[in-house]
Amino acid sequence: MIDLQLEQRIIENKDWATLLFLLCFVVIAIIKYLFEVQFNEFLRLPFSKKYTSTYKDTSNLYSAFTISMFFIQLISFSFLIQIILSYFDYTTKANWITFIQIFTTLFVSILIKFYIEKIVATIFDIDDFLEVFNLKKVTYRTYIGLIFLPIVILLYYNNFLSVGIISTFLAIIGVGMIYFYFLSIITYQKQILSKIFYFILYLCTLEIGPYYLLYHWFTKK
Repeated sequence: MIDLQLEQRIIENKDWATLLFLLCFVVIAIIKYLFEVQFNEFLRLPFSKKYTSTYKDTSNLYSAFTISMFFIQLISFSFLIQIILSYFDYTTKANWITFIQIFTTLFVSILIKFYIEKIVATIFDIDDFLEVFNLKKVTYRTYIGLIFLPIVILLYYNNFLSVGIISTFLAIIGVGMIYFYFLSIITYQKQILSKIFYFILYLCTLEIGPYYLLYHWFTKK
């Protein structure tokens, strides 16, 4: 007589993630249709300065194009964080509650940081410079989020994540942000040099500080 041992098989529902990914592609398609020229220039961002020079007005920070791309970036980074956390067994990739928590935390953190920056800019009298700086920062971050989206989808539906891949992601984000800061310093060197103390204080407190605290928390955990 053969003894059969039955094990419960838990199948997680990934439909919510599939719908979110589809929503992202629908939004991208709508953006491309409504802002075709701007979208095509946006795709050439790393290789051309035309986008940043054409859409340099600070009103673009609150435009439908920027806001839509910002939410795609949030979804992309939220999934990336959840996939990394699932690799270290903090959660599962299909846990929609964790995704909502990550998405909300990212959104609220960015929003709080944005308004703190505006207060600091008013105190240091660098409002105009910081508006332009924020526009370029959002532009480069949304570009990274858009590029990561298909990779995140691939990682979500497959199980080949490794420490090497995670390190590569973090390296790309780090190099991308360093490249952005380098370009910004070159472009606005006159404004920065005139208020160099305030800029360094802003950079250390609101740009480098949060990433350092996040790294410190993650490594301790």
